[in-house]
Amino acid sequence: MRLCDCAAGKLYMIRTVTAEETIVRRLEALGLVEGTKVHILMKKQDGSLIAAFQGTRLALGKKIAGAIEAEDCEEHGR
Repeated sequence: MRLCDCAAGKLYMIRTVTAEETIVRRLEALGLVEGTKVHILMKKQDGSLIAAFQGTRLALGKKIAGAIEAEDCEEHGR
C-alpha cells in the first residue's frame, strides 16, 4: 500500500520509493530507505501526514507519500 493510504497510529515498513530522483535522494539522506520502520503520527484527509522514523519527524505531502510503498509491520509481527 502507499504511505498516504496508511492509518495514523500504526507502524509500517518502507518497501520502495518511486519518486523523482532528487526526491528519492533527499529521502535517502534523511534515512527514509527500504526497510525503514515508520510510525504514522498524524494523517490528514488529503493524504498528507507526519511520520516518525529513526528519531526524526517528517511531514510529507500527498504526492511524496503516494510515491512510497509500505507494508504493515503489525500484521507481519515485526
